[in-house]
Amino acid sequence: MRHALLAASLKEHLGLEFSPIALARVADPPSGVARLSERLPSACALWRRAENAVFYADLADHLGCPIGAMVMGFELPEASQSELLGLVRTMCELTYIEEKEVSHIPKLAPQPGGVVYGPLELFPIEPDLVLLWTSPAQAMLLQEATGGAIWSENDATSAFGRPACGALPIAHTRGTSVLSLGCIGMRTFTEISDGRCLAALPARALAGLDSKLQQVARVNEKMRSFYVSRKQN
Repeated sequence: MRHALLAASLKEHLGLEFSPIALARVADPPSGVARLSERLPSACALWRRAENAVFYADLADHLGCPIGAMVMGFELPEASQSELLGLVRTMCELTYIEEKEVSHIPKLAPQPGGVVYGPLELFPIEPDLVLLWTSPAQAMLLQEATGGAIWSENDATSAFGRPACGALPIAHTRGTSVLSLGCIGMRTFTEISDGRCLAALPARALAGLDSKLQQVARVNEKMRSFYVSRKQN
């Protein structure tokens, strides 16, 4: 498959426990890609399903979590809009979020159709985004490889918390890798461990990433040796 080399490089140089997954928004299911055959409770739950197989998911498949469906750029039907408003009202009442935050939740631009999900190594089309479950140390290496660790005059936040799925539209818009520390909804629905963060890589960040990962791995080993020698002195 066309993306197998990059998937292998990400696993090797970052030491990933879980396979990278890819997603692409499409107008229609590509030939040979099966539709999702089960109902899952949230958009983020689809990510875990995508670790094992390539599939197509439409609007209905994302409606388990109306916030996730909104973030993914779907136009919600009236019933789901009412559910979304109720969910937001509950979050505000619990002081989980403030009402003024709601209009600022990032989301992908509306687009008809659905989303293809699957393991990066088996992904049959060009991905819009690649998602990784990383430890903090792995996230640091990834940030270095994608330029997110470079200090400049125009630094923008590259790590945040909730909603975790908001990392996808932010990464897609900026064209740079984005890290989410992971909201409680994501951890509940995905059952990912507390020691893992979500990293979102846009298509633009994938070009040349293999060689950059190799370089970062070499440099970090040299820095490790340097620091170990200083520690022992």
